[in-house]
Amino acid sequence: MNMPKRTNFHPDRPTPTRRAVAAGALAVLLAGGTPAAAAEVEVDLQLVLAVDASGSVNMYRFELQKRGYAAAFRNPRVLSAIRSGMSQAIAVTMHQWTGPRLQVHVVPWMVVKDEASAEALAAAIENTPRKLFGGGTSISGAIDYSRLILAQSPFTATRRTIDVSGDGANNIGRPARVARDEAVRDGITINGLPILSVEPDLDTYYFENVIGGPGAVMVPADSYESFAEAILKKLIIEIASDDPEVLRAALP
Repeated sequence: MNMPKRTNFHPDRPTPTRRAVAAGALAVLLAGGTPAAAAEVEVDLQLVLAVDASGSVNMYRFELQKRGYAAAFRNPRVLSAIRSGMSQAIAVTMHQWTGPRLQVHVVPWMVVKDEASAEALAAAIENTPRKLFGGGTSISGAIDYSRLILAQSPFTATRRTIDVSGDGANNIGRPARVARDEAVRDGITINGLPILSVEPDLDTYYFENVIGGPGAVMVPADSYESFAEAILKKLIIEIASDDPEVLRAALP
């Protein structure tokens, strides 16, 4: 098993059966394309954004998460990272999560390859309302649901990544590290963005129980107010992980 390295930016662990992803929730948004055409699209990265909507996340904090993701995809440094890949495109989707059986797929798979598609994704994230408001904090449930979404992806890619952000440790459902280990055995990388507002040592928990797989990344945010900066760094690292020159140019 590939073990993640622990640094300040942290760039360099499978089989749920309880629910299926509805086909309608996996509609593909491609400029000028169709779901059938999407089946033939190869991208450099398939990225699932799993966003915490548990009870500890009030509406102000939830909005800060959304704005942070939207701002990151509007940042030209993220687009530069995308263009550093062979296909010069990635596929991104987002779901909100709380308890073991409480997840909602809120942004369907979208290809990001240029300014227009990056703006389309940012707008989709920005305009998505909150769908969940409590039910515990099940990181394992978020990982399992993300794997189901990846299994239904209409794209092919050399890298598949689940990007988990949250402000608490797993407190309901099966242990997070069990879900993590199953996903990693399936060839999936899990990256983490622990928000330290509620649990100051959450980065240690994420390092030991959540992140894993090839090139695993963990970038903590000291607070919700610093979430936007942290997600920008993490997206650049995970998208351009194979290009050290792009990383050096993109990161301060």
